[in-house]
Amino acid sequence: MGKSSSRTYRVQIRTRNIADTYLKKSNRTMEERNYNRRYAKEYGWGRSLFYILFRNIVVGIVSKLQYNIKINGRENLEKGKKYLYTANHTSYLDPPFVALAAREKIAYMAKQELFTDKNALLRFLVINLGAFAVNREKPEVATFKTVFDLMKTNWSLGIFPEGQIRKTGVLENLTKGFIAIAKKTKLDIVPVGIKGFDGYAGKTLFQKHITVTIGKPISYELPEDEILTEWAKQICEYTGYENKVTVNAEK
Repeated sequence: MGKSSSRTYRVQIRTRNIADTYLKKSNRTMEERNYNRRYAKEYGWGRSLFYILFRNIVVGIVSKLQYNIKINGRENLEKGKKYLYTANHTSYLDPPFVALAAREKIAYMAKQELFTDKNALLRFLVINLGAFAVNREKPEVATFKTVFDLMKTNWSLGIFPEGQIRKTGVLENLTKGFIAIAKKTKLDIVPVGIKGFDGYAGKTLFQKHITVTIGKPISYELPEDEILTEWAKQICEYTGYENKVTVNAEK
């Protein structure tokens, strides 16, 4: 095993060990609370430090050695400004890859099933990296209260408009929920295109190639249909997806 492979393997083992250490605590905590509702105080210096270290060290190493990540478009972001980051959804790696590309702390709205997932590592990271839950069938008021609490912090917000992982290469069946949130929070929308994911790398090195492109922010003040059209246009440009988004998509 080469030095790069050994280093990556050690990082993965250490991350799993952290998850195992907190597994019992996480199980007990999940039974006691609803992650649809998180508070501004939960996004303080401790979680921020963990997030930054994980993003820069773990994600930084893995993305380079295993996925040959290429990042474009950072110049489109205004330094110090909060945004609503919205990417196409290709895998569970999308949230950390978008955060790495943007160099920001991003709290993601995630399906509530992830908070009780059987995978201890995934569950640990979802909870401790600041995600908050949403019931996709019947969104709770608590989820939207969390969104407004996040506006009191220096974290940005992340949503996947497709609502689930899709690998069809076609952009369609979107809702306008992310646009409504952008307007309520007064956050400009940043389209992020993720291209090239064709499976998880496992223990292989330099065999995958992913490109993450940060698009031009879209003003939340624009009409809904115009925002949806522009978002889809940019995502398809960056990913090569077929654009089947219609402006009369259901809310």
